[in-house]
Amino acid sequence: MRLGIPRGKQQSSNLSAVAFRLYHAEARLNSTGILKSYAQSTSRRVSFEIHASPFANRQSRVPSPPFKQPQFRALRVTAIRQTGTEKAKLASRPKRYLVKFAQWIGIFVIVTSSLVVAFFVYDASTYHEGPSTVDIPVSELALNPRRGGPKNLPIIEHFIDDDENETLRAQKDKPKLVVLGAGWGSITLLKKLAPENYHVTLISPSNHFLFTPMLPSATVGTLDLRSLVEPVRRIIARVNGHFVQGTAVDVDFNEKLLEVTSTTCGGEETRFYVPYDKLVVGVGAITNPHGVKGLEHCRFLKSINDAYLIRNHVINNLEKASLPTTSDEERKRLLSFVVSGGGPTGVETAAELFDMLNEDLCHSYPQLLRNEISVHIIQSRSHILNTYEEALSKYAEQRLAHDSVDVLTNARVKEVQKDKIIFTQRDPTSGSVEEKELPMGFCLWSTGVSQNPFCAKLATQLSDQHNRLALETDTHLRLIGDPSHSVYAIGDASTVQNNVSSHIVDFLRKLARDRGKDPENLTLAYSDWRHVAREVRAQFPQASQHLRRLDKLFEQYDADHNGRLDFGELSELLKQVDSKLTSLPATAQRANQQGGYLAKKFNKISKSRDSMDAVELQELRAGGGDVDERYYKAFDYKHMGNLAYVGNAAVFDFGDGLGFSGGLMAVYLWRSVYLSESVSFRTRVLLMMDWFKRALFGRDLMMI
Repeated sequence: MRLGIPRGKQQSSNLSAVAFRLYHAEARLNSTGILKSYAQSTSRRVSFEIHASPFANRQSRVPSPPFKQPQFRALRVTAIRQTGTEKAKLASRPKRYLVKFAQWIGIFVIVTSSLVVAFFVYDASTYHEGPSTVDIPVSELALNPRRGGPKNLPIIEHFIDDDENETLRAQKDKPKLVVLGAGWGSITLLKKLAPENYHVTLISPSNHFLFTPMLPSATVGTLDLRSLVEPVRRIIARVNGHFVQGTAVDVDFNEKLLEVTSTTCGGEETRFYVPYDKLVVGVGAITNPHGVKGLEHCRFLKSINDAYLIRNHVINNLEKASLPTTSDEERKRLLSFVVSGGGPTGVETAAELFDMLNEDLCHSYPQLLRNEISVHIIQSRSHILNTYEEALSKYAEQRLAHDSVDVLTNARVKEVQKDKIIFTQRDPTSGSVEEKELPMGFCLWSTGVSQNPFCAKLATQLSDQHNRLALETDTHLRLIGDPSHSVYAIGDASTVQNNVSSHIVDFLRKLARDRGKDPENLTLAYSDWRHVAREVRAQFPQASQHLRRLDKLFEQYDADHNGRLDFGELSELLKQVDSKLTSLPATAQRANQQGGYLAKKFNKISKSRDSMDAVELQELRAGGGDVDERYYKAFDYKHMGNLAYVGNAAVFDFGDGLGFSGGLMAVYLWRSVYLSESVSFRTRVLLMMDWFKRALFGRDLMMI
């Protein structure tokens, strides 16, 4: 749109042109209403000239304003001010940015300085000058315990710190709860147990809790060894308990005495008894040798000391391979790393080992070593991670193959020698078996678990124990065969017996006797079958998923279609349910849930015991009543999924066909899961610092 200018006095000033354009824009936005008000205010007739607008398909009416009017003089002044303001803003914008940046820098410096000062103030408060000794009363029985038991050994009924304060004095007469082992189950039990209910004693040969899922990362320097351990005395202090560094060797079930052995300062062995009212066996398991010869040439991964030995072994091999006097054949042997076992521990160790050799080796060692390094996994099954979904197992194999990790499936180790490993491998196509040899400088043996010697000794004393790999417990985690029903077993040391059919048969016999009928001639209608199914679910929660459609099961096993199940038909049904039940996995997840279950149960029993008088409790036990069943439900394992690290990638298996795998994002999620499961804030901070150090400086390749 163009505005007609009077032929009178022409404006030569740029400022007038700016004012003119501003007026023109204002006129376009406000339309004719503004112009009318302008005409009315001046009481003069305004003439309009119509011009075609180049910016629209319509015509606009704009006035031909006289420049001498007061309104235009005010508009010119406004234009001058606006133009000057815009120029000032443009000139001051970098200055404003600099001021804001300086403000943020100042805030950061102030906050950081405050945190540093606060840390030093706190650090100064942790130092104490001068002795803080006070007089402590100690029981004579704690200094000179009485002797007794089958072997006439000292009986530790009192500890030297039982009278230190009022809280400990009040707890020393509480029921004695003795916990064996400092693993996942035991530590979870201690963390969730109510402090005032029991006089707690923890017995373990090691005085720390080990975060076992991250052990493979510690073998190659990704994590520091101390980042995975937590002192048990810090944990047990929560329940005002006592710690005894020793090893349990035997149990007298009749007198409720636990025999413990320990070592004195002079290296001599000493033995004593620890009495208990409740005993929890959580001593774990040992690595299964499978009858293979030469395992003295292998490394194991069960403790923090094992991770320390593996780390030094790997670094020592690298140093020897770097010597100029090492032959090519010997160098290849030293750089051949073999992992026997394709479970999560074996796969994660192989993946961590390859990551270290691939990412950090070339920065510190000759590149020739990188070209000659080989990592092998020997797996007896057709896939690694065989307990995971098949798709995830195949992904793990593809990922490891991409990283040049040699995965040997359908292979069994026959013998391990000092410089080589002998194994047989079956061809899945032809079924033929071929014996092979593999030179090796390092071998990790990670092939499942076997029964702890202490557990094996307990099993020989109880006639109802038939499992050779673990102690059998009922669904309340009580040791089967214990006459007092006061010994519990959790974690890898135990397995839950799912003998549904025999239990229900006993229940049916009792039901028949109550009805005055012969058990063999007892028949059940559908309503009776529903009652039996409720009994099964209550006693064996793991069987619930197999008893979802009671009507279909009743119809399926009612062979004569008479609308009733006889004794034989019901027994066959329950045997089928038995066959579908599997043993619980020997994982930290299972032990963690069992420890939490016992803590809740013991808390509930303690409250109930306080509300029951001694006569009522004695009558319950004399009548064959079950305190555990009366006050708490059976243990119900909830599978939360499995996860594994497979070399800058991770796999997650949640069961029922659910799972996923991925690269670094999955690795970060894998780290987050274990970070949240760490036992204390201290270990969480140390884990994050170790991952940060690895990103900045690489892995630690020093021998310790």
